[in-house]
Amino acid sequence: MIEKQHLFEKEGMTMKTLVYGAGVLGSYLAHVLIQGGNDVTMLARGSRAEELKRDGLVIRHYFQLKTTTDPVKVISALEPEEHYDLIFVVMKFNDFPAVLPVLAANASSNIVLVGNNPEANDTQRSLEELSGNKKNIAFGFQLSGGRREKDRMISVRAGGQMVLGALDGPVPFQDMLVTSFAHTKYKLSFLEDIDTWLKSHIITILPMNLATFAVKGDVKILARNKKLLQQIITAMDEGFSVLETLGYTVVPAGQVKAVRSYHRLMYLFLKLYHRLPVARMIDGSVHELTALNSAFERLKQQGGVATPVWDELVAQNGER
Repeated sequence: MIEKQHLFEKEGMTMKTLVYGAGVLGSYLAHVLIQGGNDVTMLARGSRAEELKRDGLVIRHYFQLKTTTDPVKVISALEPEEHYDLIFVVMKFNDFPAVLPVLAANASSNIVLVGNNPEANDTQRSLEELSGNKKNIAFGFQLSGGRREKDRMISVRAGGQMVLGALDGPVPFQDMLVTSFAHTKYKLSFLEDIDTWLKSHIITILPMNLATFAVKGDVKILARNKKLLQQIITAMDEGFSVLETLGYTVVPAGQVKAVRSYHRLMYLFLKLYHRLPVARMIDGSVHELTALNSAFERLKQQGGVATPVWDELVAQNGER
């Protein structure tokens, strides 16, 4: 796989952009696009919508030690006739199905579905079948995290970056994406096989999240639990075997080498990571975890590969 990376700081045009989803990841993405001079609207509901209208988009940037506030337009529903140059849908995996009919009915064509999605082909097929007009669809993943606090979002990241790509060749609206981030230091990494990247990604995050939920979110306990840390590494190895059996080449390939050739270093890394304050800043969703694990189970059944340690991690969470 060839990865093309772009860092753009050139002049660009203003894009009418909708960020559909106002959680931690969507909020940071909207902040970047606003800073880049785009005409940004956020779709939010309930107390989050009221908060954005009242206070603006408030983000505490954890590593950067700063707080930003951006005025932003807010809507609570996407009407069919409302047109945007770009729509970024930033959702948890289990929330995508409910959004697809709304996107299908809307007049906009260029859509990036941002978030964990090991079943991107199914998602694209569903959106295309529902749509009355042609949709240009890309899938992306923003490399950041954080959590929500009262009246603000905490954004945890080293720098702004998104990996993205389309399932059937290059992203058809890649030039528009480049333009929309032209005035930012946010990096777009266009991948030839985003589907494999997204499948590979859940193999690394699911065991860590399963272990975290097993200790009820207490990462300090996890850092001291040698058995759980070893289970994380072995479960990752099992997950990579499932993908390899199905003919996928794990991306990035270095993940496999780290797990299989540097087991001790991986153990020490996980032990150190879960002792750091930043480990407590990453929120997980049990509903998304359950949905992602179900997707993995479907892959495992296709491959016919046994994953006893992965299954043990799942059982410790009461997930069936």
